[in-house]
Amino acid sequence: MRKKWSVAIVATAAAAALTLAGCAQGAPPSAGGGDASEPPKDLYTVADNVDLTGSPTYDKAKAAGKITVGVKEDQPNLGFLDAATGKRSGFDIEIAKWIAASLGFSEKQIEFKAIPSANRESAIVNGDIDYYVGTYSITDARKQQIDFAGPYFVTGQGLLVKKGNTEIKSEKDLAGKTVCSATGSTPIQNIKANFPDTKTTEFDTYSQCVDALNDGSVDAVTTDEAILIGYAAQAPDDLEVVGKPFSTEKYGVGLPKGDSALRHFINKTFTDGSEVWTGIYDATLGASGTKVDQPEVDDYQ
Repeated sequence: MRKKWSVAIVATAAAAALTLAGCAQGAPPSAGGGDASEPPKDLYTVADNVDLTGSPTYDKAKAAGKITVGVKEDQPNLGFLDAATGKRSGFDIEIAKWIAASLGFSEKQIEFKAIPSANRESAIVNGDIDYYVGTYSITDARKQQIDFAGPYFVTGQGLLVKKGNTEIKSEKDLAGKTVCSATGSTPIQNIKANFPDTKTTEFDTYSQCVDALNDGSVDAVTTDEAILIGYAAQAPDDLEVVGKPFSTEKYGVGLPKGDSALRHFINKTFTDGSEVWTGIYDATLGASGTKVDQPEVDDYQ
């Protein structure tokens, strides 16, 4: 069992993110933007005789013989798709596989769907996916439409700039600058609400924002530091993460509203599987050499 989630763990996660940012300015953890390694094959097994009643989402997936999972595919070390091999990798991808296995679905029975940030709630509400794992911050506004299992990770909003940028060192330097993030994301909403003198540009994916940063059409990219670190690690001579986290983001698994049975099941999987969580983290985000604690889930009623 992990320690109770607290402000101290937020500080630990934030500090770890800063350490990662420092690592990102050195050699990238792996070539091509993928992950350094995969969790051990025997870290967990596909469950037999799953005891889960009262979940329409699970019942639908079981009848279909597959589970459909919404993910990101442009976030190195989190949710990444190698276009050449078709292989998906990263912390979120492995968390999604672990959940599927706990529900009795093998990797071959998972259908991954890339869903832009702006379309996540609608994809869940419309039944296009069974659950979503992709740097999805838990917020009260989102909980009006969907439910969340978790949190399974804690990070904070940061800034990615061109290497050597002397004008932006933290969020205090954003006045008059143009900042990019994904449409519908928590970070872009934070910028609009709390930094009125900052211009914003939005795209469906963070990789498009990074392209805009590289070509000079925006001054910074903002999202969770865990995401930005992955991009900086791909191009350490060109990009860097600056400043300290200026928010707290708790990543959760997006689920259909009212499916409490599935939410409780996933939360129990997280609570009982601390060794699995650590193994997944160490093989993905932890490949940069940092350690963070698994947060305790908020199994609300």
